[in-house]
Amino acid sequence: MSNQPIIYEKRNQTAWIYLNRPDEMNAIGKALLLALKEAIVQAENDDDVRVIVLSGKGKAFCAGANLKELLEDLEVKYQKEPGLLDLSEELFRKLEKLSKPLIAALNGITLAGGLELAMTADFVIASEKAKIGDAHANFGVLPGAGGAVKLPRKIGVNRAKYLLFTGEFISAAEMKEYGFVQEVVSPEELEITVQAIADKISEKSPLVLRKMKQLVTDGLEQPVEIALKQELLSLKAHTKSYDMAEGLAAFTEKRKPVFEGY
Repeated sequence: MSNQPIIYEKRNQTAWIYLNRPDEMNAIGKALLLALKEAIVQAENDDDVRVIVLSGKGKAFCAGANLKELLEDLEVKYQKEPGLLDLSEELFRKLEKLSKPLIAALNGITLAGGLELAMTADFVIASEKAKIGDAHANFGVLPGAGGAVKLPRKIGVNRAKYLLFTGEFISAAEMKEYGFVQEVVSPEELEITVQAIADKISEKSPLVLRKMKQLVTDGLEQPVEIALKQELLSLKAHTKSYDMAEGLAAFTEKRKPVFEGY
């Protein structure tokens, strides 16, 4: 296996990005953050990539921040270079603004910063072996990338507070019941299932996917009336796109559309 902190693979029109520090439970350190940001930028800028998948190597998706590196940062009085929290903020900001569909394929333990990383995805597919939790409270640490803010929006306030306060890990099946995980599959089926979903999404208009993703994101932060008006305005503008014309033409001609993304 590569010694690089990130493994980048391209399958069909899907970019698979793996966290590759299995001996460290894929803990989030500076080298991993820099490499992951670079991989995300690469996938975002590749016009042939329609879907991005984030997963991990080994027994964990990601067990959270590398606490040794965090402690080292705290011991430095004056720090010239960006610290772990600075680099983490840059990465999460990039992920939140990602225009392409992002799937989290949880292969194993997903805790703290790992859960926050998974929450940047548009949806989650998990292995039966995945254990998911917040865990910050176990180490006297506060969430800093959405644990306390986004988790209640994902699974409800009471459930989120329970996980935040207790630091417990729960099964992927339970998180599916909570609405966080879309599908739970065997470890052997995880990549096959995710690739099949990614291939299905890749057939759709990249333009539509990008605009849909933005409409959902914006709509959650707006009053319903304003969000509905914005949706209608987006549709009116979209009627002049190539992809809409192609989709309607393909429907009329009873063939499969070939979308170009404009």
